[in-house]
Amino acid sequence: MTDKEKDIQTERQDAANGKHAPEANANEQAGAEQQPAENELEKKQLELNEIRDKYLRLVAEFDNFKKRNAKERIELMQTANKEVILALLDVVDDMDRATKQLETATDINAIKDGVMLVFNKLKSTLQSKGLKPMESLHKEFDADLHEAITEIPAPSDDLKGKIIDDLQKGYYLNDKLIRHARVVVGK
Repeated sequence: MTDKEKDIQTERQDAANGKHAPEANANEQAGAEQQPAENELEKKQLELNEIRDKYLRLVAEFDNFKKRNAKERIELMQTANKEVILALLDVVDDMDRATKQLETATDINAIKDGVMLVFNKLKSTLQSKGLKPMESLHKEFDADLHEAITEIPAPSDDLKGKIIDDLQKGYYLNDKLIRHARVVVGK
């Protein structure tokens, strides 16, 4: 008997006694390893689906936040002027009353006093909302704050390069420049 024939006979005896061939054992082990790999794959797939779901929810939530924020900003801009307009309505009412009085009044001093009262009320209302006039007269010219309309010879040497006349006042709103002063500068 050759070695090959002996191996075949031994395998037959092992199979008859319940012992498996090495190939059968390898197939069983591969099947056993394949099941945990499939379970692991399913777990990873579920985890991936959960992460994807969280991501989509976060993106949707962020989009909603941006839309809500834009809507609030538009509403704020639309109602920002409301407070100032409401404050100015009292001044408009006073002007209407003053206009009616102008038609029948004969005393110039009374008219003058009434107009000054309305004007002072307007100034105080605007100041309460943060408006502040710029003081420019006899100050150094600053191109960031002033707009030079013209230059004239300075009446004295100390007014050279300084503002001689204020043609149109500049204004600050809450310490931010909103209108440059139009001025005449001495040279």
